[in-house]
Amino acid sequence: MRLLKLVPDNTNIGFVRLRHWAFGLTALLTVLACAAVGVKGLNMGVDFVGGLMIEAKFPKPAELDKVRGTVDRLGVGEGSLQQFGDPNTVSIRLPLPASNDEGATNAVVKKVQTAIAAENPGVTFPRYDTVSGKVSGELIQTGVLAVMLAVIGIAIFSWLRYEWQFGVSTFVAIMHDVLMTLGFFAITQLEFDLNIVAAVLTIVGYSINDKMVIDDRIRENMRKYRQMDMRGLIDLSVNETLPRTVMTSVTVMLALAALLIWGGHVLRGFTSAMMLGIVVGTYSSIYVSSSLLISLGLKPQAMDKTAKKAPGKMSGAERVGPKN
Repeated sequence: MRLLKLVPDNTNIGFVRLRHWAFGLTALLTVLACAAVGVKGLNMGVDFVGGLMIEAKFPKPAELDKVRGTVDRLGVGEGSLQQFGDPNTVSIRLPLPASNDEGATNAVVKKVQTAIAAENPGVTFPRYDTVSGKVSGELIQTGVLAVMLAVIGIAIFSWLRYEWQFGVSTFVAIMHDVLMTLGFFAITQLEFDLNIVAAVLTIVGYSINDKMVIDDRIRENMRKYRQMDMRGLIDLSVNETLPRTVMTSVTVMLALAALLIWGGHVLRGFTSAMMLGIVVGTYSSIYVSSSLLISLGLKPQAMDKTAKKAPGKMSGAERVGPKN
């Protein structure tokens, strides 16, 4: 059977020559993402802001003013309504009742559902969630801590495994991926809940896997071609790993596309975050992380230090360029 090849053999793309444009684009997108988060903010889910969230699915596009009027007349607190996923689906957020009794919360949910159903025949309520303010605050701290520890831990691992330049470039690239994801959710106002934190951590894992493959190849080529120019060496390494990078990204995107189409709106935020993460993670692996090694002054001769520490590992590494 003929093997499927998305990238032809002997592909030789000059990625490094575009690095200054890539750095400029990366800086611009990072500033825009931070500005979007600062100006528009994230549409935090009940997981993070606390309160009561009731999801209502209408048989036709919902009239938000009409539904809001219905909720306001019930006297259950100031409600916040938002369409998400499609025009027929509305999330209704309400403050928790004064009483901590679970029965009081259920009574509010039942009251809201009954009132909306009376004026909108055919409406269904797929789910409702409740989270206290104390728990939501702890979840925010835990979520931020989990993401930051993951990024810092991976950067330290990369530093110890290779050279310090790899640690810095990995930290910059992963922070870029995380900020792009936050900016996307600030612009689209998709709900940001614990599922999205899980998606961000998954993106970090996927992105670092891609970077490790490229970094390993760069290190191998640094040992083989110690007299080679660093720009040519990085281009060679990225091109050698490009078939694997493209094939992995395409197959993952196919699975995510199926989830996006048939997974329902509950998974839409998670799937959207993952798809964006695949794109920006692949971009940052090629254009940010690898090219940044040149700006940080990494030289193939850095492997000489490793050779002095472990001479047995460097034997036979005397070539100065790839074979044609």
